[in-house]
Amino acid sequence: MVRVGMIGSGSWGTALAWLLANNGHEVEVWSHKEEMTRMFREHHENTDKLPGVILPENMIFTSDLQETCRDKDILVLAVPSPAVRSTAKKMKEYIRFGQLIVSASKGIEEDTLDYMTDIIEEEIPQANVAVLSGPSHAEEVGRGLPTAIVAGARDKKAADMVQMVFMSPVFRVYTSSDLPGIQMGAALKNVIALAAGIADGMGYGDNTKAALITRGSAEIARLGSSMGVHMETLYGLSGIGDLIVTCASAHSRNRRAGYLMGQGKSMEEAMQEVRQVVEGVYSAKAGLKLAREYQVEMPIIEAVNRVLFEDYPAQEAVKNLMLRDGKDEIAEWD
Repeated sequence: MVRVGMIGSGSWGTALAWLLANNGHEVEVWSHKEEMTRMFREHHENTDKLPGVILPENMIFTSDLQETCRDKDILVLAVPSPAVRSTAKKMKEYIRFGQLIVSASKGIEEDTLDYMTDIIEEEIPQANVAVLSGPSHAEEVGRGLPTAIVAGARDKKAADMVQMVFMSPVFRVYTSSDLPGIQMGAALKNVIALAAGIADGMGYGDNTKAALITRGSAEIARLGSSMGVHMETLYGLSGIGDLIVTCASAHSRNRRAGYLMGQGKSMEEAMQEVRQVVEGVYSAKAGLKLAREYQVEMPIIEAVNRVLFEDYPAQEAVKNLMLRDGKDEIAEWD
């Protein structure tokens, strides 16, 4: 048994807390809202974000960040990506040297282009930071449906520790040293999922979605190659695996937001209706900045940015993608 502090009580934090508690670990869940803490204590359930997943009676719930960080073997940071830096700043004074912190948030910070583990290392330099990512909707993890995911860390012992703590008969964990590759795939797949959702909302079919998934994967791979990440990572669980599930699943908040925009709603209206943080909206600008910085062609990422932030009609964006100049998929002519 290990002592785990779960920093964040949204659907993903709740699902991971349920998993860890069922693995036999001692889990304490922190929420920044006192009313959320009261809800957990009263119902042992996230009635708003993950209804039906009943949490064990021995789980501890608190809005005291210091208490959650104190004397834990592992801290899991599972807040939305826009809140990672501010939360890490608050945590810093409570973190001992060598404390293992696992980032379970997906995104790239727009202003700095930092990954989530970079942010945690900048704000809490005394910590030992790892990442957990892959095709893993909270709704299915919380129901105990078989899931495979990857734990990344620079330190093999840290990755092995995360693997050991999270591994279960329904939650298989692989390890990796490629933190940038894991987090690139995790962030940019959300942008492609917005495009897939827009296409669904416009009434397009499976052919369209397959094209967006495969060409979106090619865009991410081109950028990853320029940035020096491992291609095996981008074609693995945290890359193509997460891309497929986020583009196709009814559980995907990014696909859902895109679907609403494809039906004519604005970005703001879609995000309000989804009622959860739509990470792809925050990663879209970062993805476009990276594409320009590394001079990589990413037309789908660019089109999503135009639809999100320039009021560009989705129909025109699709038309322009289809009518671009002809390209080779593989250019190896004799």
